[in-house]
Amino acid sequence: MKKKSRKRSGKPTLVDVAEAANVSAITVSRALRNPEAVSPTLRERIQKSIDSIGYVPNTAAQALASARTNVIGIIIPSLTNSVFADVIRGVYDAIEGTPFQVQFGNTNYSPIKEEELLKLFLGQRPAGLLVTGAAQSPEALQLLRANGCPVVQIMEKIDDPIDMLVGFSHEDAAAEGTRHLISKGYKKIGFLAAQMDVRTQQRIVGYERAMREAGLYDPRLIVTTTKPSRVSLGTPLCAELFSRVPDVDAVQTNNDDIALGALFELQRRRVSIPDEMGICGFNDLNYCQVSHPGLTSIRTYRYEMGKRAVEMVIAAISGNRPEQPVVDTGFLLVERESTQRAGQS
Repeated sequence: MKKKSRKRSGKPTLVDVAEAANVSAITVSRALRNPEAVSPTLRERIQKSIDSIGYVPNTAAQALASARTNVIGIIIPSLTNSVFADVIRGVYDAIEGTPFQVQFGNTNYSPIKEEELLKLFLGQRPAGLLVTGAAQSPEALQLLRANGCPVVQIMEKIDDPIDMLVGFSHEDAAAEGTRHLISKGYKKIGFLAAQMDVRTQQRIVGYERAMREAGLYDPRLIVTTTKPSRVSLGTPLCAELFSRVPDVDAVQTNNDDIALGALFELQRRRVSIPDEMGICGFNDLNYCQVSHPGLTSIRTYRYEMGKRAVEMVIAAISGNRPEQPVVDTGFLLVERESTQRAGQS
């Protein structure tokens, strides 16, 4: 008896894929939920059928059936800051070739927004989560600890993460930059900072520690603003520093944008860099090596943090949880002309 053709209407379904690939609907479902459970040849045939009829998997239904989607949630404080752009590049390179997708949320440095995003993401049953920093609110911590999926905190370093962590010590990195300036003979070293998020505050602590160790600490040398960081803020912050301490002879900043703005202010004032004034930035963005003079900066490994964090989540999902849950990416002081003072090694 001739098989009766099923009437099709609306968007393609999983059954439509099965018919096109000449396999059972259960086989298609298995291939979508766990690609390694079927042969490469069968996976390819099913994928061709999916592509040919335009089938889009129902992630909500998959979550209901398997308790998890194939989505990894990424919560970061800024989508425009180039520091996090490098993290995102690492995330996408790690996702490439896997069955997982990513979903981003932007907190705009707000703890309340982070809590809202966590509730939204966790309600969608993600396969894993990446969250920025290690200073979540009590409610955010409770949500993360109770969610049941792998979690990686990125960009900072603590000994007892929620689950896993990839980052570095901002305090130690800033202290390294300050000690570098001290080693070059600078004594009245200012610190300029914007945004004043947790990581910026950690960098100020590192600066203060190094200055106190050298007997050079003076609170007037620290100039900050809570405004979002941008190059143009470095100019008024540097001007404010000069008004407080006219004989300041070096400046460390909480990021390279502020350092570049400070550089412009010093050039406007006809201050010789590095002989009269040294500058050290933080993050070592691409323009540090092409500015004039080149900017000394603390190199941080943002791309590696994003890539490694996703790799750790995927490994944990597959049952191969990393033996070392905390990965210290470290940092590197990159010396350029802005601190290469004459007569100093």
